[in-house]
Amino acid sequence: MRRLVCIALCLGLAGCGLGAGHTRGGSGAQLSGTRDFGRTTVTSASVKSVRESDTVMRLLQAHAKTTTRYGGKFVQSIDGISGNSSSGRHDWFYFVNGVEAPTGAADRTLSPGDVVQWDYRRWDAGPRVPAIVGAFPEPFLHGQDGKRYPTRVECAPSTKSCDEVQSKIDDIGVPTGTGVIGSEARGGVIRIEVGKWTDLHKLQDLDVLAQGPGASGVFALFGADGSIKLLDAAGKVARTAPPGTGIVAAIVPPDQQPLWLVTGVDEAGVARAAALLDKANLHNAYAVAALPSGPVRLPLEAAG
Repeated sequence: MRRLVCIALCLGLAGCGLGAGHTRGGSGAQLSGTRDFGRTTVTSASVKSVRESDTVMRLLQAHAKTTTRYGGKFVQSIDGISGNSSSGRHDWFYFVNGVEAPTGAADRTLSPGDVVQWDYRRWDAGPRVPAIVGAFPEPFLHGQDGKRYPTRVECAPSTKSCDEVQSKIDDIGVPTGTGVIGSEARGGVIRIEVGKWTDLHKLQDLDVLAQGPGASGVFALFGADGSIKLLDAAGKVARTAPPGTGIVAAIVPPDQQPLWLVTGVDEAGVARAAALLDKANLHNAYAVAALPSGPVRLPLEAAG
């Protein structure tokens, strides 16, 4: 009873931590509950401090009505929206600082600065989505598991938007290194690859993008000729990107930190993609296509 009273008091007071233990230094944490690839917000909250015992599950349960399964380790429903519903293959998935977590929420310790997003979506075309762009300015500010990683902007030689991308990252208070595409140093570095797809498609780490969302988690198909096809949630081609289209997306190469992609079918498209690098444009999105008519989130909504 006493513990329930403490939780209730904390929910009513801004700045309270979630669990027992000492407050960890640094900023608090943010929570978003969304559905349909981040298009609709179900719930949102923030705390001003994080304690040593706090987990992603505790953050969620403190701010949303939640049911669990498998001994309380995995989420079944949030605010009445339940996984494996009659509408097909739908379930809840969560990301921390834009990276799909490899463990259950009850086992994931919350770190200061974490941005947590739970999303209810269909998963038949993309059972795994290793990384999304919707936590921007994460993962650049706080990295993963409380460890911040250096950021490097790598650009194709002919790219005119490199300076803008670097400026956008500098604006969030993250110093960046620079290099040409395909630099050798990987591993503990968050990379942003910038350039037309015809310049980037030969990079080994980007091979997965040609295989579709089932392999990459990105709902677009990238052709060796520089073409980009935009997909719906079923993984079907919804439209071919017209000239002037760019894309901001993220993947996680094996044994590496997230790799962000700022690319396009031409230089105008790369410039449009670079212009999207801010919180307002990317908030809760999986990936964003910058069309000449304006930005659209991926996957595209099915026609009709």
